[in-house]
Amino acid sequence: MSIFSIHSKESAPEEVQSVFETGKKRYGFIPNLWGALAEAPDALDAYIALGDSFNKTTLSNVERQVVLLAVSAANGCTYCVAAHTMVAEMNKAPGEVIAALREGKPLSDARLQTLRLFVETLIEKRGWADESEVQAFIAAGFNRRQVLEVILGITYKTLSNYTNHLVDTPVDDAFAKHAWTAREAG
Repeated sequence: MSIFSIHSKESAPEEVQSVFETGKKRYGFIPNLWGALAEAPDALDAYIALGDSFNKTTLSNVERQVVLLAVSAANGCTYCVAAHTMVAEMNKAPGEVIAALREGKPLSDARLQTLRLFVETLIEKRGWADESEVQAFIAAGFNRRQVLEVILGITYKTLSNYTNHLVDTPVDDAFAKHAWTAREAG
């Protein structure tokens, strides 16, 4: 059982009230992740700022969702895989891409598969990708800027994945139809 609470508008610290109002306007509800992060208002601010920054990268909408789903699946985050499945659908990611990311299967699109493998390599090696791995990413049509943009996406999702693990954040009703269970290792 978690020692943390999922804050509502009524229980959240005063300094996140305007952020909660923005979330309610943006999504129609306050995501449970935001309620969890409200315990540390600076963490909630950082999460939102990282997301806003990641959304401005030169990666396409679909490529950004590949990054976010790949990170969340690699980290076994049931909350974020469910949430980003819905967001990926909204961003017109092909259904077969979303399914493969959720199921841990290779992507048929070579460029997106290279992106996914690069994300997984960076996570597994804690950022210590070999020069050949970086060059393979670039050879697939990405660039040096996008290497760092991928790291931004990993940072953004790691903050939420780790928070969800510690808090045991329940999946919001809005994402429930996309519920996901981490695949077995091996």
